[in-house]
Amino acid sequence: MILSSSRTPLPPTLVLVLFQLVCVTITDALTFSYPSFDSAEGITRFGNAYFLDGGIQLTKNQADSSIINSTGSVVYDQPVPLWDKASGKLADFSTQFSFIIDGLNRNISADGIAFFLSSYPYDNASARDSNGGALGLFNRSGANWTASKHNIVAVEFDTFENPEYNDSSANHMGIDINRIISVAHRDLNTSIRDSSKLVASISYNASAGNLTVFLSNSSDPRRNWSLSYGVNLRDYLPEVVAVGFSAATGNQTETHKILSWNFSSTDLSRRRKKFALGLRLAIAAAVVLVCGLCSVWFIRKYLCKKVISRGMEEDDEEEDTAIDILVGDAVQRASGPRRFPYSVLANATNNFAAEGKLGQGGFGEVYTGVLLNPKLEVAIKKISRDSQQGRKEYISEITIISQLRHRNLVQLIGYCHKKDDLLLVYEYMPNRSLDYHLYNRDRLLAWPERYKIALGLASALLYLHEECKQCVIHRDVKPSNVMLDSEFDAKLGDFGLARLVDHGCDSPTTVLMGTRGYVAPEYSHTGKASKESDVYSFGVVILEIACGRRPIEEREKNSEVSLIEWVWELYGEGLCLAAADEGLNSKFDEQQMQRLMIVGLWCVHPAYNFRPSIRQVIHVLKCDAPLPNLPSKMPVPIYYPPIGDLHNLASTSTDIYSLTSMSDR
Repeated sequence: MILSSSRTPLPPTLVLVLFQLVCVTITDALTFSYPSFDSAEGITRFGNAYFLDGGIQLTKNQADSSIINSTGSVVYDQPVPLWDKASGKLADFSTQFSFIIDGLNRNISADGIAFFLSSYPYDNASARDSNGGALGLFNRSGANWTASKHNIVAVEFDTFENPEYNDSSANHMGIDINRIISVAHRDLNTSIRDSSKLVASISYNASAGNLTVFLSNSSDPRRNWSLSYGVNLRDYLPEVVAVGFSAATGNQTETHKILSWNFSSTDLSRRRKKFALGLRLAIAAAVVLVCGLCSVWFIRKYLCKKVISRGMEEDDEEEDTAIDILVGDAVQRASGPRRFPYSVLANATNNFAAEGKLGQGGFGEVYTGVLLNPKLEVAIKKISRDSQQGRKEYISEITIISQLRHRNLVQLIGYCHKKDDLLLVYEYMPNRSLDYHLYNRDRLLAWPERYKIALGLASALLYLHEECKQCVIHRDVKPSNVMLDSEFDAKLGDFGLARLVDHGCDSPTTVLMGTRGYVAPEYSHTGKASKESDVYSFGVVILEIACGRRPIEEREKNSEVSLIEWVWELYGEGLCLAAADEGLNSKFDEQQMQRLMIVGLWCVHPAYNFRPSIRQVIHVLKCDAPLPNLPSKMPVPIYYPPIGDLHNLASTSTDIYSLTSMSDR
């Protein structure tokens, strides 16, 4: 704070009190905590669950006569309000619990444990065929392996591979919605049934519609895993729910023990909020009055020191204020990403340690980190303020992406501008980028994943172009900006170059931005980005997916080969499949491969008015519409004369994850 005759400082201790009173959350929270289970108060048991040595044994243990085909569950006695019908508000919640799965020194054991939310009051009597892989929650009989008569959302920690449930391995975690087949899962690549204490944190962010799971081994915190899934729980669960745990064994056996549990959720009571706010404001006013009476002493003590430092702090304050004005309204309207203190992000990344660096792009570096409250694995992009373009990208990213919600877009969790740094906090993508997999033969993408990624990217562009309140032109669609989650679902990221345009209106002429090889010819000629120029970039990307080649490759004697021209030439000769990625060893669906290549050529047509809309692209890729009839030769003129040197456009935006990981260098 800068002092003047009209602005007086407040005593530090009173400032702290005032800050805490005003900034404390105005909603009371529904919370409970069990550091151990020495008392059964507040817990209801079902099936084979029982209390043992300060914990909850969910299934039978070795002391029981028959340990196979055992199921057990427990729930908290009181109902948990999840959403309010009158206001439509949905509660946030977070829970942390520790547990042990003991495989009893067997090579094969089963089946796992799950945290769940279900209809209240909970009664599992109708789940009579729920042992084994059904985890005591779902019916094994029938075609869909659904929940009993209850609605259930569960997070499973599974220790047996059931192919009929699409399990990926014998050690994985997954998110289940009303059926045992997970909507999202992650392999753990290690055994979780070795009697080690595991700690799980599960949180739900209602405004972002994101359910996040974080699992760690208490004896080795470096062994940790995360999983997230976008879902509106209001669509699947009633207003009031029961929360608890369930576990089961089948023909293979293990034991499941809950050691501790705490839970917290937002209270949706509106009357209580108003009272709490009024009380806190009254207390805050009293504190301000006391602070005013004490201010004279502090003026004498600190005035000289503050005046001297005024010039040093002024520039940073003005710049922070300017950014706040630019991004504040957009973020407030969207109730989206939050502003983080710099110290929180520094702690999350171990002060941006080199070993946590994921990649580097034109305007910054990207680090992996773990937020502590709630526990969440994130990717943090650190942009230098030395670059004016980086500052513009930072503001654009926050103001645009904060308004967007779609399953195929990378979620922006938060941001921070402090002194010399601009930081953006994204959800962590465990499978990094499309670029990372396409050009690394050790991580070759199979064909089903490739086709799914193409459809996911098309879905993201359809949302941006046609389904948002304003049309969003991305301007930098390329493989390094297509992120892959744990299921290899595509999520488009990096909106630093994006522009908002009213539907039906032309975009203004701008400075040419983009990446060489992905820039549409008319954009390089006119400087006007459009939906059609995004479609062109998309076409280049899906040709890369099909062919495993970059858009422009250098050859001997300073020559270059254009991917578009090469594929179009083969298409004209009826040899389209000859362009398929050799790394696939012909293991692909030929009709899908041909369809992807022809659609790619359609999208990169040199004349923008001959390109399809992204909606037409999706119809063709889903076989809901016929393939287009394209000319056998690439139309001329091939390109408009570019403005400037496109070689200098190769990195106008930060790649969230670079091609080469730190371990590969």
